[in-house]
Order: sequence, then C-alpha cells, then structure tokens
Amino acid sequence: MHKTNENESNSMIHLWNILKKDARLNELVSEIENAIACFKDDERNTDLRNNVIFRQFADKLLTEEERAHYYSLPEGCRMRENAKILYLENLKCGEFVNINEGAILDASGGLEIGSHTSIGNGVYVWTHTTYQANLAMANHIKSPLNTRAPVKIGNGCFIAGPSVINPGVTLGDRTVVLPMSYVSKSFKGNCIISGNPATILWEID
Repeated sequence: MHKTNENESNSMIHLWNILKKDARLNELVSEIENAIACFKDDERNTDLRNNVIFRQFADKLLTEEERAHYYSLPEGCRMRENAKILYLENLKCGEFVNINEGAILDASGGLEIGSHTSIGNGVYVWTHTTYQANLAMANHIKSPLNTRAPVKIGNGCFIAGPSVINPGVTLGDRTVVLPMSYVSKSFKGNCIISGNPATILWEID
C-alpha cells in the first residue's frame, strides 16, 4: 500500500503555495482552507486522510496502468478513474485484474480477487454491513453490531455493473454476473448468473 511520505508532503505544500499566488484560484484556495480548518487530528481521521483521501486525489493524475501500480496491484492490473478500494491492506489481488470506473471494493472484512477477472463500472463489493447497528439505534463508529465477512471472487470472472456483491459471498472460477444483479449467496463457478437475488441462468462448459 502506498503511503504519503515526507517528500510527497513537501511537494504538496510547494504546489499549494504556487496555487495560493494565482489570483484566479483565490476562491478555490479559500474553500480548501475552510475544509482544512475542519480537519480532526485524531488517529482515525488522520489515517483516512493520509492513506485514502490524499491517495485518491493524487491518483487523478495517473493512467489506468499507473494507478494500479500506485495501489501496489500485481502485474498487468488496471484501475480506472473513480474506482475506490477500502482497506487496501486486506485485499488479495491476482494478476491481470481490471477494476473499472466507479467500482467500490470494500476489503475491510477480507477480499480476494482471482487473476484475469474484471470488475465492471459501478460494481459494489461489500465485506461489511451496519444494518444491525442501524436497527438498534447504535450507528456509531466501530459499533460492535457491525459485521464483516470475507468475499472471494475466482479466476476468470466477469462482474458486469452496476451490480452488488454481499458480504460472505464466494464466486467460483469463470463466473459471469450480468448487469443489475444482487448477489447474496455463493456460486460454484462456470456459470452465468443474473437477477435480484441472483440465480443461475446457464452453466458454462
């Protein structure tokens, strides 16, 4: 996982000082300074800001291959604009994985993606849920009612978006998920699935 180092921080400060001198950007600079005034210095917010928010800001400068390298994904991987990986340290990713625009991969409960798999535009993969905390009126940070379960997506899978994969789901090798699917249970693989909830449409030889 790429973490913001001292040289990168100094570069950001230098860029910021240049922007502040440009009169055309005064309004933007003012709004950013207002946002900075809202920063909290506790461990959780500082970690999120340094290792998630700043990283997402920087990745806008990169191509899909460069972005995958920036996120320390393996050889041949690609990651398109506005894709997001939460808890990158809990992601186990194979080679030649394609993560498309707007995908959200939540690895907080553990996420494994096999080689030669594509995650489509607007696919949401969740490994945690807070619904029990919501129902109990206990929806605070790190509530003990929040639950996590790992998701495993096999080799050679194609997950078309927009679709949702729920916590605890395993998709075997060569699973195709058609668009607009809600995947709430596991499938052995070599199949095409679709629907809400997703069911098998065809087996693949």
